[in-house]
Amino acid sequence: MEISFTKLAISPFTDYLFMRRALVACLGIALSSAPLGVILIQRRMSLMGEALSHGILPGIAISHLLFGMWLPGLSIGGIAAGLIISFSSSFVTRKTILNEDATFSSFYIIALALGVLILSLKGGNMNLLHLLFGNVLAVDSSSLFFISGISSLTLVLVILLYRPLIYDCFDPLFMQSVGLKSTYYNIVLLSLIVCNLVAACQTLGTLMALGIMMVPAVTAKLLSKRLFPIFVISIVLAILSSYIGLLLSYYLNWPSGPTIILVAGVGYLMAMICSFIKK
Repeated sequence: MEISFTKLAISPFTDYLFMRRALVACLGIALSSAPLGVILIQRRMSLMGEALSHGILPGIAISHLLFGMWLPGLSIGGIAAGLIISFSSSFVTRKTILNEDATFSSFYIIALALGVLILSLKGGNMNLLHLLFGNVLAVDSSSLFFISGISSLTLVLVILLYRPLIYDCFDPLFMQSVGLKSTYYNIVLLSLIVCNLVAACQTLGTLMALGIMMVPAVTAKLLSKRLFPIFVISIVLAILSSYIGLLLSYYLNWPSGPTIILVAGVGYLMAMICSFIKK
């Protein structure tokens, strides 16, 4: 019996509740994370995103020891750890001779090692793999509620603060001249990044969460030179990567987080080849 492509593409989500939940979660993460990735690239702060993605792990690990897999506890722990890492790194940069990239590199390596150590000693290998690489089976109603809340809040704030965030990317002196303090907007941006990384952990894991934020944004920058199309393309690519990645992980029995990021990586390689051909 011939099986149509449409059935192959839709049936996993119509037949299984956990796949529908995973898809909704990934779409929510893609909608809010991709625009943040574009802003990070425009501000040359990609390393900060990497630092924060690893920096949340100790907080999640400690919360796991205290509360188990209770989502509110894991979320609070991850957000608290991410904010501590980001503000500590900024403070050290201002008070020492170290550059920002050196400071963030040191903090995220230490945070990653600490988080992995805690989970390895106390959490067990299965919990370690679950938190590092995600698990679509663990996406439940409370996870969807949390992800949708973070995604909605992020989109609203990015729209409301779009102009000052973009001005700070290209002309910080203009912001100062009109009385806008970039420090406040940096705090909001860092907080949104941390919250989105924590939200993405349930499906993609702490190691893969940054991928859905940065890879589509980098790919979009290769495909367009105008800012607004870059935002749109990055969101579309993140959504497509999530959908195709979930399908592949279902049919091939691959882990969902790495599969989604690898699909996004294929898009990046194709865009890079196209840019080489154009030149």
